[in-house]
Amino acid sequence: MNIWIKYLLTSGLIVLISEVAKRSDRLGALIASLPLVTILAMIWMFFDHSGDQRMEKIANHAWYTFWFVVPTLPMFLIIPWMLRKGLHFAWVLGAYCLGTMILFALFAVILKRFGIDLGL
Repeated sequence: MNIWIKYLLTSGLIVLISEVAKRSDRLGALIASLPLVTILAMIWMFFDHSGDQRMEKIANHAWYTFWFVVPTLPMFLIIPWMLRKGLHFAWVLGAYCLGTMILFALFAVILKRFGIDLGL
């Protein structure tokens, strides 16, 4: 599939979500919470690969996406709390990035003990 079509559709989705969020916080958040980007990525993989490799790539992508989403979830509770406390948006984003990296590392260590290797 042409890379420009992928860029156009994927970026269009992000713009759409941000435009909807301007009008409705809840609807924008609902749309953003849907795994639309992941679904698009799996569709791109379906068309870009062939045979058994295609299905294995898509299966791996879905598997790892699940595990990588889990440690990001606490930050979606911390971000509003920090913003409501009056912290500057740039500091909140920095804390989000740092906190998410720490949670990724801790989560990977915990999962490894249960036989799930995220490769981190």
